[in-house]
Amino acid sequence: MAKHAKFSIPTSTVRTRRAYFDCKFGQLHVRTAFPATGGFDEGVTLICLHHSQDSSRTFSRFLPEIADDRSVYAPDLPGCGESDPAPTMNYADSAAAVIDLAKDLRLRQIDLLGMRFGAGVALELAASHPELVRRLVLVSAPAVESLPIIKQECLVMRIKVGVAEDNPQWAKAKLPKARLLDVTEYADDLFDAAPKTLAKQIRDFLKP
Repeated sequence: MAKHAKFSIPTSTVRTRRAYFDCKFGQLHVRTAFPATGGFDEGVTLICLHHSQDSSRTFSRFLPEIADDRSVYAPDLPGCGESDPAPTMNYADSAAAVIDLAKDLRLRQIDLLGMRFGAGVALELAASHPELVRRLVLVSAPAVESLPIIKQECLVMRIKVGVAEDNPQWAKAKLPKARLLDVTEYADDLFDAAPKTLAKQIRDFLKP
């Protein structure tokens, strides 16, 4: 159940807010954005996962741009931002918290966007819950050798350091359905520098 929601001023097209959800590690602080119209014509819900050294604030400018046709959630992963910590900061515990969030929201299918550590969490979720995860958007994903082949479609966004540049053999072996998109001009401030451009590129990829 969501608790202590904090509403911000809505725009004409997208409603945004912050809320707390329960997970097995305590409370998870989540930024959310929704189409103003809502309804059953929304696309698959998108969950955005930040790097371990950041928080959901990474996506604060991006969320209103991508949420015009789908609901979007950006949690502070356990131990980051305003969320309670997990016993360890690893992919499995962070993925478990996201699963709790999806269950609380009663989501049958989700798309995932992850940056660096968040991309590792997205890959963990795609491997462990393939029935839940439809598509992935990965920014500088870590080359996790223990992962099985990821069967979902992936959009790999390459900035200064990314999986395709660092370990193309891993990417080819583990992400057979990956598409590559170079966004090197934005470097580390990707979601802050070009939210509108990124929203269009990601929206096109996530279309049914």
